[in-house]
Amino acid sequence: MNIRIDTEMKTIEFDRNGSIELIPLYSKAGIEALTEIWIKVQWNQLAWRSLSWHGFPLLQLSEDLLRLQEVLFRLGPDVIVETGVNQGGSAVFFASLCRLIGKGRVIAIDIEIPPNVRDAIAQSPYGDMITLIESDSVAPETVRLVRQLIGRHEKTFFFLDSDHSKSHVLRELNAYADMVSVGSYIVAADGIMERLGDTPIGSPKWLHDNPAVAARDFVRTNEDFVIEPPEALFGQEHAIKSLTYWPDAWLLRRRASANTADVEV
Repeated sequence: MNIRIDTEMKTIEFDRNGSIELIPLYSKAGIEALTEIWIKVQWNQLAWRSLSWHGFPLLQLSEDLLRLQEVLFRLGPDVIVETGVNQGGSAVFFASLCRLIGKGRVIAIDIEIPPNVRDAIAQSPYGDMITLIESDSVAPETVRLVRQLIGRHEKTFFFLDSDHSKSHVLRELNAYADMVSVGSYIVAADGIMERLGDTPIGSPKWLHDNPAVAARDFVRTNEDFVIEPPEALFGQEHAIKSLTYWPDAWLLRRRASANTADVEV
């Protein structure tokens, strides 16, 4: 595909093997199209490695983080469960939001949590709000422990950001789905991988092996959930859909399973 931006004529021309599409540069379609390209270049330049939160590296897109806090502010969960600790930034981010909201705590799981990361989290202002579990997120004993740590009537929110392979994310979705409160979400982060296979540091296998594919497969067989990105609290008509690392990530639990007494948000 060839793209020609004409700032004088204020148009964007897309040439897809001779099929020409012309759209206004300063339009909603224009910003969505340019953002799809920008997000790939931005990711490939590792710009996401430049953010931090309260002194912890936070490897996310800033737009996603702001949308995330909007959702957590609205939901006010009692428990946030995160898979994938890395250097602790997301766990600290979640805990700091819980403190601002005035309620909630964090359970953070990873197959390996280095001692320096564990110590840094413990010594942070949020150490008493974060329970770290060093284990495989889909191991039966891990799932049982998480279930035990969540009170029967507590509102939950789940954030999956560990192994991003389709198979692992699908296993996580199946393992934790019944713990998600009705009206809340389980987020399968980083589905942007599906669109990064042709970037210099991406991998062609990501086209079919990524969290977004796992999420879509999951909702096909689980009618309690639907992929439904949350709307912005303000100015939804101006929101840019393609400005995210998490396409098809937000799985909303819209109803309780039969014979369960799930907490409703």
